[in-house]
Amino acid sequence: METPREAGARLPRTVRIQTADFDLGAEVAVLRAGDHGIGAVASFIGTVRDRNDGAAVAGMTLEHYPGMTEKAIDAMVDAAAARFPLLGVTVVHRVGPLAPGDQVVLVAVASAHRGAAFQACEFLMDYLKTQAPFWKKEQTPQGGRWRAGASRPGMRTARRPGSRRRTAARARHRRRSDPGPGRGLTEA
Repeated sequence: METPREAGARLPRTVRIQTADFDLGAEVAVLRAGDHGIGAVASFIGTVRDRNDGAAVAGMTLEHYPGMTEKAIDAMVDAAAARFPLLGVTVVHRVGPLAPGDQVVLVAVASAHRGAAFQACEFLMDYLKTQAPFWKKEQTPQGGRWRAGASRPGMRTARRPGSRRRTAARARHRRRSDPGPGRGLTEA
């Protein structure tokens, strides 16, 4: 029976933040290259919608903190590798101005079996949607509006650049009260 990767073992991965578009076929080809133990690749591509919360969206701009964002995503890939028997992961997230229909994010996960690939893909995408340090400004007919990183009530959100920072004590309390994906769960 396969088990999640042992602590300290480095999972092959690609984590990129970029302005350019990506090609799913090319990314999966690199992910699979030379590893004939891969029996499943699950992927998710997120795109820009033309409507959000009932309002028309003409476009959006995504911002991030270079270096910090990649480090946070890399840590979540490590958490996924500790939970699921993975053979490789690719995460590509775009930043900058984007138009409706543009690809925003790719998560591709390789494993020997489909169950682990699907679960890890969902685990990583949930993290990206709710925890990763990205900030989104939508352009609507009424003007620009900053949107939280999470669109569901009760989910933790990242603050946009330039907003008030949390104190360390407040951040610790928030982590204890809202563990978010991948935190506060015990391993079997």
